[in-house]
Amino acid sequence: MVKLIDVYPDEVANQPVLGGYQLMVSADIFRGRYRESFEQAKPVAADTPLEYRFSLPTANHVFLPGHRVMVQVQSSWFPLYDRNPQTFVPNIFWAKPGDYKKAVQRVYHAPGQASYIELPVVTP
Repeated sequence: MVKLIDVYPDEVANQPVLGGYQLMVSADIFRGRYRESFEQAKPVAADTPLEYRFSLPTANHVFLPGHRVMVQVQSSWFPLYDRNPQTFVPNIFWAKPGDYKKAVQRVYHAPGQASYIELPVVTP
């Protein structure tokens, strides 16, 4: 699950209720088990940087001066989308209570393993 968010400044002079507001600009969900192929599900290796390449839905949005860009990466979007058991099971809809485990998501910054997101920028 990846979300691109526009974070408003802590204080918005003409609209105080928007101070610090987080506006989701785009989001999408992608099952890690299909990162290499949609035909063959594979388990995700623990504690190993893996590449996930997919596009978020297009959104025409302008980040105004003083706003910040936030990216959230998470392993589930429950309750909007089904729960992720965090273990490899043949079909998540048949996951048993014991299949559900705690997960930790990491963002890497080591040379050659840096996490990144590419955003198109349109100049005026």
